[in-house]
Amino acid sequence: MSSTRTTGVPHPPAPGSGPPSRGGSGPFPVTRGGRGPAPARSPSARRLRRWLTGYAFVAPAVALFLLMGLYTIGYGVSLSFATWNGFTPTWEWVGLENYANLLYADPTLAPDLRKAAFNTLIVMIAVPLGTVVIALPLAVLLNSVRRLRGPLRSIFFLPYVTSGIAVYYAWRYVLEPDGPLNLMLRSVGLGDLSRPQGFLADPSTALPTVIVVMIWGSVPVAMLLYLAGLQAINPNILEAAQIDGAGGVRTVRHIVWPLLRPITTAIVLLGLRDSMQGFQIFLLTTDGGPAGHTDVVSLQAYHLAFFKGLSPTLGLASALGWMIFIAALLLTLANGRMLRSNR
Repeated sequence: MSSTRTTGVPHPPAPGSGPPSRGGSGPFPVTRGGRGPAPARSPSARRLRRWLTGYAFVAPAVALFLLMGLYTIGYGVSLSFATWNGFTPTWEWVGLENYANLLYADPTLAPDLRKAAFNTLIVMIAVPLGTVVIALPLAVLLNSVRRLRGPLRSIFFLPYVTSGIAVYYAWRYVLEPDGPLNLMLRSVGLGDLSRPQGFLADPSTALPTVIVVMIWGSVPVAMLLYLAGLQAINPNILEAAQIDGAGGVRTVRHIVWPLLRPITTAIVLLGLRDSMQGFQIFLLTTDGGPAGHTDVVSLQAYHLAFFKGLSPTLGLASALGWMIFIAALLLTLANGRMLRSNR
């Protein structure tokens, strides 16, 4: 048997074998017709391919939004012009009658809604104002602390990260007739300030108590926002004020407060949103009682939708929900304009 030995010298192609096929190992790719290198893709074609790839990735999310978002919005708008109890196969179209009944026409619904709107207005004023009044001094105090700033920040932030339902039930326990607050007031000789029926069951203290709980829950975020704003202020500005003889109060009033005005606007906007749309605290603590003293418009919409039995009130609930949405939208636009004016 004979053995062949290969060398490093490449063998020339056999005569008549032709050029290498497309996709071979040649240095230049050859088109299918053997006419030369393939033309490069134009920039517009590459850009179109990137766009199509991006749209393909976002298409599922857009489809889900169209199905669960726009369809739900359209369904809710249509329902606000009809009466339905959720079980009958058809609606009864009534036009603007639901809105008229909520505003003035119905002798039962309209007074209750006006009372709930007044309570909501009080909450919308008191919660942002109380949050700013408490959060700003706490942020200034915490910013002046040099040691244990991190642990103190975590302690102040605990009310926000705690589950809302657990916090509300804890407050209910504290404010009960035999709860810790009444027991503490009686033990220190302030029994006149205690409430035998509980702070949440007394008509004179129910709404103020709920407002205090809401402020307690919104202060941590506001304080951290103010703290971030304080740490972003140029220290040279504060040092120049101290050299000029400005005390702590004047420095906060004339230098710190104007610089923190955009943050204050954002905090007020958050407080307005929670006051208008957050009904969980009212539902879990008082459920609108006693005798409607803590009833708010969002809680009214919840009751109209789910606690009227077989009464056709889903249209009324939808109409009230859209009225709340329009009010929130107007407030958002007003706050956005204030933010732009403060820049």
